[in-house]
Formats: sequence, structure tokens, C-alpha cells
Amino acid sequence: MSQPLTLTLGHSPDPDDAFMFYGLAKDLVPSPGLRFEHILQDIQTLNERATRGELDISAISIHAYAHVSDTYALLPSGASMGDGYGPMLVSKQKFSRDEVAKKRIAVPGKMTSAFLALQLWLGKRADEFDFVVVPFDEIFAAVRSGSADVGLIIHEGQLTYANEGLVVCEDLGVWWGGENDGLPLPLGGNVIHKRHAPALRKQVSDVLTTSIRYSLDHRPEAVAHALRWARDMGHDLADKFVGMYVNHWTLDYGERGRESIRRFLARGQAMGVVPKAPPLEFVE
Repeated sequence: MSQPLTLTLGHSPDPDDAFMFYGLAKDLVPSPGLRFEHILQDIQTLNERATRGELDISAISIHAYAHVSDTYALLPSGASMGDGYGPMLVSKQKFSRDEVAKKRIAVPGKMTSAFLALQLWLGKRADEFDFVVVPFDEIFAAVRSGSADVGLIIHEGQLTYANEGLVVCEDLGVWWGGENDGLPLPLGGNVIHKRHAPALRKQVSDVLTTSIRYSLDHRPEAVAHALRWARDMGHDLADKFVGMYVNHWTLDYGERGRESIRRFLARGQAMGVVPKAPPLEFVE
């Protein structure tokens, strides 16, 4: 019997990704001829690795896709979309947009979709405002200590900021939807390296979609599995967070999801903060 083909699969150590890949990680969905090596790293690190083409399959920021579209194709499943919510700007006191623009902002990485959304919201490129890159799970501490005035928070921080004594200056998902006909803010997706033949890309795509559907169909077990990565969250909060980012958008972007990506990257290109707004190349 031939050995299975081992493919590297990068995703972040967060409850939503853990939920998404539960079936795959626990060998509960078939993947004939394939073996997946799960590599858990924060999204900024995965974005950087994607620019070097290191992983076979990876979660990346939609912002980063504009930088790696020549090397990677988007998988139709695996999206994280902010549907009426998204990355938040938080601080000890509420600031207006003009005030935020003059403050030091702690951000989770320059290639994150949150950072692109921040630039679009401010109407300023990165060289036109003061920011510091901080690991996403240290942003609260940066704001509390005063090393930053405002924090751009992603992941579970969107649900736990009040526990830190902080208030919201802006929810960028709410802002984006208000400016774009209620479209969701495109945050993350899964990609596969183009060095793999189209038939293999399709096979991988089908396996990952099956894993996501399995988790949605076996939600209690998948949430229990994901709790291991639920920082500062009990079961109910983790379940709510998973529901925010693993849902019908995750099974398929659909035309509205794809249109939102086109607008997001086109606006970034128009501002000169992404290199190009590439045509979206999906594994079909």
C-alpha cells in the first residue's frame, strides 16, 4: 500500500479554527490518500509564511491574499466573515475617529485584514498614523499599561474587552457593512499552494469542506474540542464566538462574500495600501 501524501495545514490556535478542523484532526472525516500535518501559529505568522510559499494549505488574512495570489488559490470554504461585527478599536475612554487618528494604536500585524480595515476607516496609510505591532493576545495589556492608547482587537477579544475595563471606539465590521450594502467584512480564508495539481486542490477542498460541515452537524462535540483553545472563555462564550466565525459563510463565500472581498481589496489598492486587487481565483 502506498504511503499517504502528507500536506502541511496551517491554522491559528483559536476556537473557531479548532472547531472547523475538528473532524480532520480527530480522523472523523475520510481523507483517502492524504495526511494533514496541523501547524498552529498566529495569523500574522501564517501570513508571513504564505508570502514565502512555505505551507501547502493555510489560513490567511484576506488582506494577505492580495500579496500571495500568484502562489496560492483560495479554497471556497473556510472563510471568516464579520457579518455585522468584526475587529474593534478599544480604549480606556471613547475616542472619535479624528481622535483615534492622533493616538498610538496597538495592532495585531500589518498583513491582517483588521489592519487594512483600520486604514480604510481612518482614510490613512500606515505611514500616516502612529501604530505599534503587538501579538494579538497582548493588545489588552498594551492599552492597560499605556504603551498604546487604542487597541485593534481580533479573535475572542471582541467578546471579552469589557472585562478589561475598556470601551469600543469603533466596530469595523459594523462600519464596513454600513458603507457596503450590508456586506460582511472579509477577514480570513483558506488557501492552497498552486504547486499542487488542480485535481489535488479539488480533493483537498472537498475534504476541508466536509470537515467544516461535520463540525456544524456535531456542534456540541466540536465546541468541546475547541474549548482547549478558548482563552478566557467558558463554554457559552466560546460557543458564541465559534458561531460568529464558523457558519454558512464558512461553508461557501457565495456571491455576496466574493463581492465583499473584491470591494475590500479594490479599496485597499485605490488607497495604495495593497499591491493589487487580484481577480479571485477559487478552487472550483
